[in-house]
Amino acid sequence: MPDTQALVNDFLNKLKKLKIEGSQATARQNAELLRSVISQQRVPYTNQAGALIDAVKAVGEQLIAANPVELAVGNIVRRVLHIIREEDLSLTTAAIGGLNLSAVSDDENDDDRDGDSTLSAAAVAAAARSTLRPPSLQTLLEDTPVSAAVPQTSSSGGDSEGKSKSADKSSRSRKLKHDVIEAVNEQIADIVICHEQIAEQAVEHIHQNEVILTLGSSRTVLEFLFAAKEKKRSFRVFVAEGAPRYQGHLLAKELVARGLQTTLITDSAVFAMISRVNMVIVGAHAVMANGGVIAPVGMNLVALAAQKHAVPFVVLAGSHKLCPLYPHNPEVLLNELRSPSELLDFGEFSDCMDFGSGSGSPLLHVVNPAFDYVPPKLVSLFITDAGGHNPSYMYRLIADYYSADDLVVQRRATAGN
Repeated sequence: MPDTQALVNDFLNKLKKLKIEGSQATARQNAELLRSVISQQRVPYTNQAGALIDAVKAVGEQLIAANPVELAVGNIVRRVLHIIREEDLSLTTAAIGGLNLSAVSDDENDDDRDGDSTLSAAAVAAAARSTLRPPSLQTLLEDTPVSAAVPQTSSSGGDSEGKSKSADKSSRSRKLKHDVIEAVNEQIADIVICHEQIAEQAVEHIHQNEVILTLGSSRTVLEFLFAAKEKKRSFRVFVAEGAPRYQGHLLAKELVARGLQTTLITDSAVFAMISRVNMVIVGAHAVMANGGVIAPVGMNLVALAAQKHAVPFVVLAGSHKLCPLYPHNPEVLLNELRSPSELLDFGEFSDCMDFGSGSGSPLLHVVNPAFDYVPPKLVSLFITDAGGHNPSYMYRLIADYYSADDLVVQRRATAGN
């Protein structure tokens, strides 16, 4: 099996050099890497979940720092941390349930009492705090004699009790890792099929003879539109070219190759054409906790045009793009500046420099941002692999995927620091 650190370093190199194209591929490879980290992590007898969380955070910090703009990296790290916490809580709750069941049977068979105390007091207390319904007075009274009787064990059974506890702890450790890895596998599968799950909802939103407007290139949008065509919907697509990278040219070619009626327009023609459009359907780079969208540059212009003409603005995004942070959080890097060569040739750029001054400082500055921020008030509907949702509901949907303790991915300080 490859060394974990070697896998981490290889993925870090890909993130820093932008060798992974698209949020979906980034999220999938990130989840696979964290699965390997968890699989090879040695778990102690006590605080197994804490050991896994520390290991994931140690790697997660490096991954997020390697490419802060790719928010899908941090999303997956936080999702895996949430999975660890949920699986640990599930095992703790199940063990407490088994403890209560065995306590009832102790009235009939006292010999089975020694093997039931497998949880530490801290774990029991933590699980008790997490339960939604406090125990009734009758339950407390019924459990008191049993809990008082547990320490009363014979000296002859001490060795067997110690072995039983050790075996139970080891079994629980393996069970926790196994359940976490299974949950991460399910998450990877969801990432892989998110396009298909979103596309299945296309027929509910695209109707006969409609005109759809989109910007740039998005595989999610491509599959969504093609799924509607497969359901015998006849419609036309306007594609804004998405300068300066002109990703819309690629999407237009794909749509034509799949038999969809397509019209390619310039970005500056969006306001001129929006009055003919029935719906705007676009992809997203990330969806923030407030329902705001980080999307390719030019998207805010399209959203403003849609609002001006009362055209629904629909955003397609897989669950791996749902970010639990807000745009004002310091951990969020909303934008990055791309190379000026996408706008001007280097030769043309050098002609605009003032060599007569002797300083060589350019008189012409080129700013080429990669993303736009679309506020939630401009979004009509989000369609994710979990269904369609209003922007005001996104914070609740996102809360189901993440834990509040993991919003800032940072390792706990050690006692020596």
